[in-house]
Amino acid sequence: MDSNDEAEGRPLFSYRTLDIAVALFFLVVCAIVMVDSLRLGISWKPNEGPRPGLFPFYIVLAMGIASIVNLAQALPRTPAGDNVAVTVPGIKRMAAIFVPAVIFVLAANFIGIYVSAAIYIGAFMIFFGKFPLWKAMVVSVSIATVSFFMFEVWFLVPLPKGPLEAALGY
Repeated sequence: MDSNDEAEGRPLFSYRTLDIAVALFFLVVCAIVMVDSLRLGISWKPNEGPRPGLFPFYIVLAMGIASIVNLAQALPRTPAGDNVAVTVPGIKRMAAIFVPAVIFVLAANFIGIYVSAAIYIGAFMIFFGKFPLWKAMVVSVSIATVSFFMFEVWFLVPLPKGPLEAALGY
């Protein structure tokens, strides 16, 4: 291992491994959607049009074929496929973005999308942008407030709300 490898961290996954895993994942998803599409019907009913499963079936059929092609290309060992795609520090950096995003989505169901967005934006500004607390609060609360008025008041598009919005009468 040379000094550049040490600086980048321990290898975690190669491109080949990730290509195979993603192809298999999509094949499983395609199979699930195809089975359900068949249950709903994939025919064209005269004087009515397509059955509910027709378009999803053919879309995942194309996705499945593409996944099989990707899997077939990834299976043979190649020098390019053995290149490191993800290292331990790299996966930690990705998790630092992905985990808060998942928490934001889950929190939106309980405390509302506007409060969740304010917390999410503010936290990113503080932890990743290194902004002072007061700037993060001003920006995140302003964005959440403008979003609230834009969707709830002006466009009349209801989004998930929590206790704060309920207390305000929305």
